[in-house]
Amino acid sequence: MPHRPITVSGVEVTPLCDAVGPMGPAIRRPPAELFPGSGLPDEPWILHFHCYLIRDAADRLTLVDTGIGGTDSPASSWAPVPGTLAGELAAAGADPAEIGTVVLTHLHSDHASGAVADGRPMFVNARYVVQRADLDAARGPVLDDVVTVIKAQLQVIEGDAEVAPGVHVHHTPGHTPGHQIARVGEVAMTGDLILHPAQLADPAVPYAYDDDVETATRTRTEVLAALRAERAILATAHFSEPFLRL
Repeated sequence: MPHRPITVSGVEVTPLCDAVGPMGPAIRRPPAELFPGSGLPDEPWILHFHCYLIRDAADRLTLVDTGIGGTDSPASSWAPVPGTLAGELAAAGADPAEIGTVVLTHLHSDHASGAVADGRPMFVNARYVVQRADLDAARGPVLDDVVTVIKAQLQVIEGDAEVAPGVHVHHTPGHTPGHQIARVGEVAMTGDLILHPAQLADPAVPYAYDDDVETATRTRTEVLAALRAERAILATAHFSEPFLRL
């Protein structure tokens, strides 16, 4: 487990590093094309794939995102599978059966594929929280191999909600129609609201793989401004270091 947890208001938040590596050739593009106007050099973008384990004072467990999954997962066409989420959870002292809530920030393969293992739900006692807009937009392998498998355990929401004691989600559309971030106190687990540090320096820098680039840019700009105003801690999905105090 390469990253240390932090504790906020009696709640422990542990980063789980599921994988590290560049995009595969199926979707790889130069960073300057992925982030137009950023001026990034033509060097490989090395992504870190972070999930987050939340343990509250009553020992209840919530997981934010599930990573890239196994060698046969929907992410296998481009991500450095297999992910190591199971080992990361074990290192953090958590058994998959103990997790009561799984928040999927969105239904992209590198955030949702680890919800399933060997064709069955990975977290057998959990509710999988997803926004209605993302569920309605789901297509292809993520729908067939992930959503269909966990269908009976889905908790479908619309908008902001408290999904576990002290754990809130906020609808942040743009990257996908139902993208959401998770909050625990001052910590914001941001999914793909922000993908690269270049967008932290300038939230107006777009990302080529946002579903709706204009909406994503507006959402990112507004949400980051609000988080800066409260000096929140970002818990990012793809930065090399998971936590960043604004």
